[in-house]
Amino acid sequence: MATVNVNNLNALSDLHKKPDANFTYGTAGFRMKAELLDSVIFRTGILAALRSKKLDGKVIGCMITASHNPAEDNGVKLVDPMGEMLEGSWEAHATALSNAESNEHLIDYIHSMVSSLKIDLTKPANVVFGRDTRPSGESLVAALADGLKVLDATVTDYGILTTPQLHYITRCLNTAGTPEAYGEPTAEGYYKKLAAAFKVLVEGKTKLSALTLDCANGVGAPKFKEFLPHLDDALSVKIVNDDVDNPSKLNLNSGADFVKTQQRGPIGLKMAPQERYASFDGDADRLVYYYQDDDNTFKLLDGDKIAGLAAMYIIDLVKAAGIDSISVGVVQTAYANGASTQYLRNSLNVPVSCVSTGVKHLHHEALKYDVGVYFEANGHGTVLFSPSALKTIHSTEGSNPAQAVAARSLRALSEVINQTVGDAFSDLLLVETILTQRQWTPKVWDQAYTDLPNRLVKVVVKDRSIFKTVDAERKLVEPAGIQDAIDAIVLKFRDGRSFVRPSGTEDVVRVYAEAATRPETDELAYRIGGLVFDYNSNGSGTRPREFL
Repeated sequence: MATVNVNNLNALSDLHKKPDANFTYGTAGFRMKAELLDSVIFRTGILAALRSKKLDGKVIGCMITASHNPAEDNGVKLVDPMGEMLEGSWEAHATALSNAESNEHLIDYIHSMVSSLKIDLTKPANVVFGRDTRPSGESLVAALADGLKVLDATVTDYGILTTPQLHYITRCLNTAGTPEAYGEPTAEGYYKKLAAAFKVLVEGKTKLSALTLDCANGVGAPKFKEFLPHLDDALSVKIVNDDVDNPSKLNLNSGADFVKTQQRGPIGLKMAPQERYASFDGDADRLVYYYQDDDNTFKLLDGDKIAGLAAMYIIDLVKAAGIDSISVGVVQTAYANGASTQYLRNSLNVPVSCVSTGVKHLHHEALKYDVGVYFEANGHGTVLFSPSALKTIHSTEGSNPAQAVAARSLRALSEVINQTVGDAFSDLLLVETILTQRQWTPKVWDQAYTDLPNRLVKVVVKDRSIFKTVDAERKLVEPAGIQDAIDAIVLKFRDGRSFVRPSGTEDVVRVYAEAATRPETDELAYRIGGLVFDYNSNGSGTRPREFL
């Protein structure tokens, strides 16, 4: 069996020395200050090549991005052949490779992977990669390229892309020439596919007023500008926060994360009542909508609202097409607003699953439905169509003109949705399709249900590992007794709900609370936060206030 070229690895690894730091590959891959990433990304290149060889030369994607993080951060994550996230069992290998303290340890771990996973090093390795607009991206791409040289991978650099575009391209390359062919593996092919489907969906409908789109001064700005001409004026968009030439502006006081967490529009944006506004995050995989009511009140239409809108529309289309065999389900996390869950279950009569936080958990659960809608409240999500559902949709002609139109719309909908990953471009077209079809204002959309007031509080701790959860992170089992205390407090509040979970990326415990009114919600959040602080004997930072 072939072995690793040790001399080659030593020479290249010496160019990318590991700093005195520990690294963990999580749901978002590696993400941290860019200055710490050189060795991590070099070794991620080695892992990508190993993953491709393990899968008989299938194309693996590699995206250098830090999404909604500030400009000084960066990160990297791998994309598996069908455009999905890296298989969970390989996250541990990514972590171990990144933490190898010497070239010898790195070589030993690679050999152990080759042996235990039965990787044939004579197999080809094929890797594609892209990056967002961060200034650190260029040097990190060079580190990645060196890692890929270790195992002589065949490499294609797609340059600056949104994260979902790289997921799309990876799937296209791996399905080309098969019955599951997903499209042309280029940014241009991506634009053409989405635009063609969107134009079918809005054909003959009155065009809505212009949408104001905040691109967080990130990669979504230049890429959406490339995309717009393909729409042939089917959609009017005014782009704001598109300054990618000033790196310090990336995600600063703008973008989906800012709007969601601050409950306000981007700084500097003058909103007009009843007009539509939307925000991407820095790598364009999150989307939130919002508007200003007639009394100048800010109204957020987040991932929960998008999920409800999508589920309603798809259920109606399936019924209109006369397809009784297709089931539609929605997947949420514990952070989903309780009112949204009640709306889905009670008004739409749709099954709702709750899973642990993290896109990989949502995606996996959504695969259990014929049509699975999944969105995190932060605006990251998509819709998955099972192979059997797609076969039914594409073979249904309808027994009357109305059914035929609905079936045609379902086929177009499956094309306008990027099923590989949450995609702000694709999700924006989904929302615009439904609002155009129904001729709805954002206020009409918002009236489906009213969110319960909610608050998220962070409690700084020295050891988050002592907090252990079950039931999709909704219940604490350790430290013993704390869940009983939480339950006792929650019972004192109308429509009260609260859960506590350790962060996956920083030494904090997150407390989520919702209740019937804003004052009750705030009081509940800070009482639970104080309770967590008191239970944490090694606590640090400031004890959360019990009231605002």
